[in-house]
Amino acid sequence: MQESESGRVWRRVVWHYRAMGFLIKIAVNAVALWVAAWLVPGITFGAGKFGSRFATVILVALVFGLVNAVVKPVAKFLSFPFIILTLGLFTFIVNAFMLQLTEWLSSPLGLSFAIRHFFWDAVLGALVITIVSMVLGWVIPDRDE
Repeated sequence: MQESESGRVWRRVVWHYRAMGFLIKIAVNAVALWVAAWLVPGITFGAGKFGSRFATVILVALVFGLVNAVVKPVAKFLSFPFIILTLGLFTFIVNAFMLQLTEWLSSPLGLSFAIRHFFWDAVLGALVITIVSMVLGWVIPDRDE
């Protein structure tokens, strides 16, 4: 059975729609990570020219997005009792763990992204990233809706 021209066009439109949504999420993550590094002294991107730092932010945002897509659901499921017990506040610890895991994965990839101290820097960074992502989510609505 051969696919019609309208079917091929529709598939291209859907692929383009999903790809743009993915790129927007990476951009939102990049802005949120940059703001966190700007506000929290313990979170740094390597020194260097603007172009190399910009590329590092984008690539770390990609790693952060992958960590959030793959690891975060499992971590939230396993920490569900603590999330209920703390009325949702333990979610910030899970988010800080995702940020720390991103740093750990970025290092072997040659990306200079560092978090000095897990508790204060990672938790404050996770809080900043959550707030910035939430605000950008209001400004740039999700394409899935």
